[in-house]
Amino acid sequence: MVRILIVDDDVELCALLKEFLERDGYEVSFVHEGPAGLIQAATAIYDLVVLDLMLPGMDGIEVLKQLRESSRVPVIILTARGEGEDRIAGLESGADDYLAKPFNPRELQARIRAILRRAVAPRGRIEVNGVSLDPGTREVFCDQRPVEMTTLEFDILELLVRSAGRVVSRDMLMESMYNRKATPFDRSIDMHVSHLRRKLETTRTLIKTVRGIGYQFCRSAEEAADGAGM
Repeated sequence: MVRILIVDDDVELCALLKEFLERDGYEVSFVHEGPAGLIQAATAIYDLVVLDLMLPGMDGIEVLKQLRESSRVPVIILTARGEGEDRIAGLESGADDYLAKPFNPRELQARIRAILRRAVAPRGRIEVNGVSLDPGTREVFCDQRPVEMTTLEFDILELLVRSAGRVVSRDMLMESMYNRKATPFDRSIDMHVSHLRRKLETTRTLIKTVRGIGYQFCRSAEEAADGAGM
């Protein structure tokens, strides 16, 4: 059974979401403070965490930063509507997706499903241009150096590497990762690709931006130099 942890100080919202999500077959737990949420998320086995950013004791961004030091569990952050800086901070700290309050529980349900449905049977190890991925262990190596990835970062990189040499559109990435279409104001995919570039940190271009379309994982230096650049 899929286990979900909700960290939110809104007691009524937690009770509502627990009842709603348990109808979908999930096992749901919740806590109402930042420090307790961090302990619970870091010490218990959960398949996904729903994390509010406005929490007593420790804000959600700090909870997420500390959680990412030891866990790659998928995290959906909840933000106040219009707080764009909070969303960016959450994505930069390792969140997989975000949802603005107030929201329809069905939208949260859809985003949970979109993240969890990517946990399919692992395929074989792949290696392109010095980057090696093992879907079974979800390990990544760049030039034989281990690279830590969040769940979503791994999934984006896997899709790009498996499509090496071809341009993957932002629309395709959004549909594959989030099961929704890209919008001009949703920069979550771009943020995650930026994180991937920093984490792979090599002198050669591995992920090329094709302006107005999407991204391409380069199989060689020649391919990186061809056409539209960074």
